[in-house]
Amino acid sequence: MIELFPEGFEEVDCGSDLELAAYAGPGAEERFWQAFGPGDAADVQPGWNEGWKRFHRPVRVGRLWLGPPWEEPDHDAVPVVIDPGLAFGTGAHATTRLCLELLLERDRGSVLDLGCGSGVLAVAAAQLGFAPVTALDNDPAAVEAAGENARRNGVDVDVRRADIFVDDLPSAQLALANITRDAARQLGPRLVSAELIASGYLAPEHPDPPGWSHRERRETDGWAADLFSTTARTTIGL
Repeated sequence: MIELFPEGFEEVDCGSDLELAAYAGPGAEERFWQAFGPGDAADVQPGWNEGWKRFHRPVRVGRLWLGPPWEEPDHDAVPVVIDPGLAFGTGAHATTRLCLELLLERDRGSVLDLGCGSGVLAVAAAQLGFAPVTALDNDPAAVEAAGENARRNGVDVDVRRADIFVDDLPSAQLALANITRDAARQLGPRLVSAELIASGYLAPEHPDPPGWSHRERRETDGWAADLFSTTARTTIGL
């Protein structure tokens, strides 16, 4: 569908069936029928290209409110406004929420967000008073999105493009790694931090980064996040 209809398509759950709907101009019906067989065609209502916004709804994580710029933050919350664009989420995924739950309970200090994506964790940390906050990602689109989201929220986040598995990593009191189990395990020995919050993997998985002691685990919807600590606290003078 991506190759046939780069203009846009969606999956619609219809009970036991899955409906594929493509949005395109003239010639789309022929392309669709050649690939999938006969189907129905109809004109779409104005504004169809904004329909993706309905999938990005605000979420609350403790006193944090995370949502897109077209939604109004709760008056009693610390707002984290994230524009998902067409490639990133706003922080509603279970692994992000679990990281934020653990982040809310940490002592304020310096933060390093590894594989920051759209910058949800980094921006939330800065909004909560952590400083300085550094966010790293190897994807130029992610670096651009994270920088823009930091500016949107009026917070100071040092967003850099870097390969977190090769480049030197700055020291920080707390490292955040919402990536994968294997990536978190690989990053463990490279970090100069007192604490590490890792997530991005399923509940049966355990990253167990070398040199780190496990302190706490959170699980929801089949996903997990872990808090680790290390003796690096004395090494970096925190």
